[in-house]
Amino acid sequence: MAQLIADRRDVDFVLHEQIGQVDHEIFAEFNKKTVDLIVSEARNLAIKEILPTFKEGDEQGCILEKGKVTAPESFKRAWRLFCEGEWLAMCDDPEVGGQGMPKTVGTAALEYMVGANSAFMLYYGMTHGAAKLVEAFGDETQKRLYMKKMFAGVWGGTMLLTEPEAGSDVGALTTTAEKNPDGTYSIKGAKIFISAGEHDLCDNIIHPVLARIPGAPAGTRGISLFLVPKYRVNDDGSLGEFNNVVCTGLEKKMGIHGNATASLSLGDKGPCIGTLLGQENKGMPAMFKMMNEARAFVGLQGFAVASASYMYALDYARTRIQGRHLTAGKDPEAKNVPIIQHPDVKRQLLNMKACTEGMRSLHYYYAWCNDVVHTTDDAQVKADTAAMVEVLTPIVKGYVTDKALEVCSHGVQIYGGYGYISEYPVEQLMRDARIFMIYEGTNGIQAMDLLGRKLSMNGGKAFQYFIDRMKQTIEQFKDTEGVQDLSTKVSHAVSRLEALAKEIGARSRSEKVLNAYAFAHPFLEVTGDVTFAWMLLWRAGVAAPKLAKKTGTLDRNAVARTAGKNKDAAFYAGQMETARFFIHTLLPATYGKMDAILDGDPCVEHIQDLSFGSK
Repeated sequence: MAQLIADRRDVDFVLHEQIGQVDHEIFAEFNKKTVDLIVSEARNLAIKEILPTFKEGDEQGCILEKGKVTAPESFKRAWRLFCEGEWLAMCDDPEVGGQGMPKTVGTAALEYMVGANSAFMLYYGMTHGAAKLVEAFGDETQKRLYMKKMFAGVWGGTMLLTEPEAGSDVGALTTTAEKNPDGTYSIKGAKIFISAGEHDLCDNIIHPVLARIPGAPAGTRGISLFLVPKYRVNDDGSLGEFNNVVCTGLEKKMGIHGNATASLSLGDKGPCIGTLLGQENKGMPAMFKMMNEARAFVGLQGFAVASASYMYALDYARTRIQGRHLTAGKDPEAKNVPIIQHPDVKRQLLNMKACTEGMRSLHYYYAWCNDVVHTTDDAQVKADTAAMVEVLTPIVKGYVTDKALEVCSHGVQIYGGYGYISEYPVEQLMRDARIFMIYEGTNGIQAMDLLGRKLSMNGGKAFQYFIDRMKQTIEQFKDTEGVQDLSTKVSHAVSRLEALAKEIGARSRSEKVLNAYAFAHPFLEVTGDVTFAWMLLWRAGVAAPKLAKKTGTLDRNAVARTAGKNKDAAFYAGQMETARFFIHTLLPATYGKMDAILDGDPCVEHIQDLSFGSK
């Protein structure tokens, strides 16, 4: 039977052989047996309960009537089971209703669930992010009234940032918050593009809202954060009257139809009451504290959808019989073969495999870093690893979602004409994947973040730590049989990236600042390429000695004979060939992109508006 969503053998490889788990007493109960059971349960829920909602959610979508939104019917059972299984707060503190599991394990579980239906799991993502805001900045009353119900999925959550005239430029928002005599605030304004903004999966929806108190400073310095429930909450935790958060429309979108992307009006039909979350005029710092999680989740959406597309394409290529083998010549007796035997299809599958596995290792490593920050008592290790998380965030969100769309495009191509029609899932996966490059900060903004903030963070030490960590892996495997040449090539790529980062960083702080930012996205792209090369080298370095032990040699012909009969040998051989493909075949193109960035041709700066075409 074909695997769905993710390759379980590869999930286990990253969890137990490549990245591993943080060794700390708070994770003591999460031994290998427990971790494997958790992943199996997540996989079962994803395949049996969430995956069946994938197509129906897309076709049925959400329905708006009289300000109320009905989610796809199949979502309701899946949401109930998801919440009953306590998956929503799986990595959170048991004191708030969580299970306290490592983020590496939670990432593996989420990979299956998000890959099953990213639109459905967006309700989880928004609720969890809002609950974490309450946990971090809420006062005792807010925590008592909201937090546990949100972590349990009894109440949902959102983030209300975007307005019609204030998209990525959040500082231009016009939503106001007038203070009332009782200390609450009357909120008035309109928000758009609100994922999970209105639905009937939960009894209440808690909206963290960015708004400006009259007299506050202009721009982002004068923005405050408020908790605004759909239904007001009484002091005993029961629901009160409707709080005049009205859904005025649902977006008709390319994908993620099962998630309600809403336009919301606050206070237009009557008083809309909110409470200050955190301090006045500190709304943006509070929101950015949670932004890493939100951006990482979007990256995980891209990765999980790409993995699902790869699994479907791989199965299709193995079972679709079409065309004779290229070496059959004019043999009239030659039979048609599965398309996986055609070189161009294998090339595309190998591209999908390399990108998907690079994504998996990167996301699990990112989660591992978060686990280290959470558990270590070593101040220097905590600071260095937290800096690593910061540097990796735009790569995890921006580069991964760029590559995810590319992987999904290959999935459609392998299906051929069938891939373009809605009868097959790869068409929907590609439509769903397109939004990941846009929300939670467009990938252009991620590139600007990498160039403008992360390169100079801690005086450049944060990015240097990232470079040094890659060098550690190269040093670890430089003498490992079978990967010496790969180590040499990745070392060259890392050295070139290190030099490029210094050059473009200096350019961004000079009179050539516009030129530097014209190359911000290409710089994100080459940084992501080298990061994937690092991850795939790491994989090959782990796999090579294990493959040699099973085959007695790393000779390709001998390996091929053993791999044809031994699944583990086949898996480890796959790691070797995937790393070779990416590092030998795809990575060289990165050097051309690096050359272009260094050359810094000023055409982007010089071209005039009218030169793009007539008005």
